[in-house]
Amino acid sequence: MAENGNILLNVNNVEVIYDHVILVLRGVSFEVPLGGIVALLGANGAGKTTTLKAISNLLRAERGDVTKGTIEYKGERIDRLTPHELVKKGVVQVMEGRHCFEHLTVEDNLMTGAYTRSDGKANVEADLEKVYTYFPRLKERRRSQAGYTSGGEQQMVAIGRALMARPSMILLDEPSMGLAPQLVEEIFGIVTRLNEDEGVTFLLAEQNTNMALRYARYGYILESGRIVLDGAASELRENEDVKEFYLGLSGSGRKSFRDVKHYRRRKRWL
Repeated sequence: MAENGNILLNVNNVEVIYDHVILVLRGVSFEVPLGGIVALLGANGAGKTTTLKAISNLLRAERGDVTKGTIEYKGERIDRLTPHELVKKGVVQVMEGRHCFEHLTVEDNLMTGAYTRSDGKANVEADLEKVYTYFPRLKERRRSQAGYTSGGEQQMVAIGRALMARPSMILLDEPSMGLAPQLVEEIFGIVTRLNEDEGVTFLLAEQNTNMALRYARYGYILESGRIVLDGAASELRENEDVKEFYLGLSGSGRKSFRDVKHYRRRKRWL
């Protein structure tokens, strides 16, 4: 996918087990190039969120563990680092569900993203203004309690808070969940601008395959904890299996549930 020197994140043959018995990920391997936007695609329960949490080392809080394989960031093993150490290295996860501190203002939420920084108040405030240039709506709502803002604004707060840590890479989990299509377009548009203008690398976990493949450059499809298909986003958009199972389309147009159910028995990657 990219020259080895350009690989920012390398996930190699990772297995994840919960409660010492439940196998959730099986031999998952993929790469994220420096400056790329890569999508992890699949239905609910496919293992997308678990994959992100394996990278950001949040599994242990849920009695999960990486039992096989390696995860490398900039050529260094990171699978035994703490989440705090990982943030300081430049990897930040934006959790599914737009987690905000509801009782804090929008601006206070954003400032919590800078807690690992030690480069001075002036730099932090400059980055706060930069966040407001990408999310002007947040500047209007900066004194509002985050819990009283809309779902779209809370998603913006969550991404903005991640930016305050000055990340090299953001793990973005289900950014479109529960949002109106117009807001989803806006969020993905900002992701593209952050990638192009600020050089932030993105790994997106997303059920909305159609939207993700419009903005990502490369995609991996997860099913039942394993990667079953990968390719350039432009190629995946035209792949007949992807159209059938993830975009709801086939060469002859949209299929009924009965037709899709029948066709699943012929899925080529099983």
